[in-house]
Amino acid sequence: MRRRSAAAWVTTAALLAPLVYLVLGALHAPGGAPPSGWEVFPVSPTLAAFERAFDLVPLGRQMVNSVIVASVAVPVSVVVASLAGFGLTLLEPGARRTAVGLVLVLLVVPASSVWVPRFVLLSEIGLIDTLVPLMLPALAATTPFTVLLFYWAFRRVPRELVEAAHLEGLGLLRTWRMVLPLVRPTTVAVGAIVFALTWGNFVDALLYLYSPERYTLPLGMSQLRVLGPADTSTILAGACLVAAPPVLAFALVQRRFLDGIRGARWLSR
Repeated sequence: MRRRSAAAWVTTAALLAPLVYLVLGALHAPGGAPPSGWEVFPVSPTLAAFERAFDLVPLGRQMVNSVIVASVAVPVSVVVASLAGFGLTLLEPGARRTAVGLVLVLLVVPASSVWVPRFVLLSEIGLIDTLVPLMLPALAATTPFTVLLFYWAFRRVPRELVEAAHLEGLGLLRTWRMVLPLVRPTTVAVGAIVFALTWGNFVDALLYLYSPERYTLPLGMSQLRVLGPADTSTILAGACLVAAPPVLAFALVQRRFLDGIRGARWLSR
């Protein structure tokens, strides 16, 4: 037990170390080289690097764009993933195994393999340089992993409850709405995962957005990179703005998130 606790603390420290360096580095005065050694701890902490980051790049507008994308993508992904996961549990055993296998195959397909056809399609319908392409993955649950999470969670719902709903004449959607509150931890977990993926989506923003007023926060962070090592604190300040919302979201829902992940215990049986 002690060994597990020690391993957990070591893992936590290893994961938190980059975040601590990020925050401490951003509190240095702008215009300096990367801090090292004891220089990581600022003698006179200041928020000047954050002010400089906002002066150089319109991070406020970009943050609003990121919020717009996430506010659409997260609920749509949760609805699509939960409907797909619930639908998988209603299939006959043979068809269910095949469908789950196909979802697993989709999970390992490289995202880069669809960049070109997706770009061509969106270009043909005139959606390039809009925020829509960043929201469209939500129509496919953002990632097949979210569908699997809901599938594993709905498998734990008593089959008798679903059959009773059918006997009462409830359709698929009404049955789904009835059982969805029973997998609330998984819903929170999926929401947190989709938010993190959407908020930090740099590649799609780089592919589809050309106008600076439509840039999202990850693209704004990339604009700060031109400062180079001569102004590391400003770059770290921008990185803090990108990293803070997902970290805060996971911190607020960590208990339910872990409960949702534990809902897949049957997979190890």
